[in-house]
Amino acid sequence: MTTYTKLVEVRWADLDPNFHMLHSRYYDLGAYIRMSFLSEHGLTIHTMAEHKLGPILFREECIFKREIKFGDKVAINLFMLRARKDGSRWTMQHHITINDDTLAAIITVDGAWINTERRRLATPIEVVASVFDKIPKAENFEWMV
Repeated sequence: MTTYTKLVEVRWADLDPNFHMLHSRYYDLGAYIRMSFLSEHGLTIHTMAEHKLGPILFREECIFKREIKFGDKVAINLFMLRARKDGSRWTMQHHITINDDTLAAIITVDGAWINTERRRLATPIEVVASVFDKIPKAENFEWMV
């Protein structure tokens, strides 16, 4: 399994009154890594807008394992757990690690594509399928029917 990982900084504004990262920032990191991957591989926000297509989430879950604090070295990765062959439905997962080796959180999202004009679920265009095919697959990846 190949990996796609980004390093991120914990900012003072990311912290709650207990001096660890706000729970909502974990979800923000998940969105950041997904959009970074798509953009870097040719599926930009401009392309999505041009084709009136956008991602939509049905479920977003975070399992918190360890606190993330100011000064921690944070990395987040992206991989596909499940997908339909046409890319219309998918489940992605992210592992957030701190200080090179400690698993801090696991984020899992179930999603699809929506026609942003009609506000209905849509089968994505070819460029989506080709970019989705490049997302690293989990060791236990499975095709959905």
